[in-house]
Parts: sequence; structure tokens; C-alpha cells
Amino acid sequence: MQSIKTFIKESLGVIIVSIIIVVPVRLYIAQPFVVSGDSMDNTFQNNNYLIVDEISYRFENPHRGDVIIFRVPEKALKLSNFALNKKVYFIKRVIGLPGETVEINSDQVKIYNDANPDGIILNEPYAYFDKNSPFGQGMQLKQKLGPNEYWVMGDNRHNSSDSRFWGILKRDNITGRAFVRMFPFNKISAFPGENRNY
Repeated sequence: MQSIKTFIKESLGVIIVSIIIVVPVRLYIAQPFVVSGDSMDNTFQNNNYLIVDEISYRFENPHRGDVIIFRVPEKALKLSNFALNKKVYFIKRVIGLPGETVEINSDQVKIYNDANPDGIILNEPYAYFDKNSPFGQGMQLKQKLGPNEYWVMGDNRHNSSDSRFWGILKRDNITGRAFVRMFPFNKISAFPGENRNY
């Protein structure tokens, strides 16, 4: 009888300690995310399992080339026919930073900022272009970003609901960045898809 009580007591202790450790980590430091759809092909595929770093952006701002997870803005919810009270998360790449101007000319992205007042065309080795899809082809637009505003795009440029269609992303909507790809096992990696080489 004593051994059963000891077992129950020890088990409860392990469960309580696990909850004390796991819950704060899950809520404030990292959380799982499963890629749904092909807007980030060829960088990420449907059902890739990621761990999202939720703490880094508390101490630094997102960089161009970071792969981020964010709460979908209302305009994007409307375009995708989601209920406006539904929490939906997307995964995209940061392209434009606060204070910059982003110019889209079909598949070409040009950034204007203090360092490049005449603009610089981004070299995007991660971008995938499906020439058989009319989605986004021939698009021309120019958008100035204000403080705490970002421009995000999917790597699969002809199959991505992103800032080209629903506009800027507010800093407050950003949950975190892709930290670890856990699945598929042959693609396990840290900071998967990140590209800060501009």
C-alpha cells in the first residue's frame, strides 16, 4: 500500500514539475507550427513540422530574409473567406522593413531605403516562379512602409496570399520566426529557410 502511495506521489510530482516547465515554454518561448499549403515551396512543403522561436523578436526586430509566422490580418482573412474572429497563422518571408518602400514589377522586387535611395533589386535565390500560373504575374505596385510595418511574401511567388494582395503586416501580428524544422527527418535544420544575405 505504501509503495502505491509513493508511486502516486512521485508521479504527481513529475507531472506538476513538467507542467511548470512546459507551459511557460509553450506559451512564451516556443510553439509548434505545421506548414499548410504550398505558398513557401520550395523552401517548405505541406506538413513540414516547425518549432517557432517566440522570444528573439522581444529583443530584436525581424530582418529581411527571416521566415516568420504571424497572425493573419483582417484584410487577409476576408480575402481567404475566413471568419474575422478566427485566429489563422501564415508563414512567409520578410521582404520589406519599416521605413522602406517596396516596388513590385511582376517577379522583380526592388527596395528603396536610406542606404539605397535609387532602389536595389533583391537577389532572391529562394523564390520559386511557376510560369504556368497567372497568379501575381504582371503585378505592378509600390508601397511605403511606416513604423512597425513589414512587407511579407511567400517563396512560391505565383501561389501565395501575401502583402501583394492584402497589404502591410503590423509588427504586433508577428508571432515569431521559424527556429527548427523537425519533420521531415531528412530536412531537420535550425533557422530553416533563413536568408539574410542581401
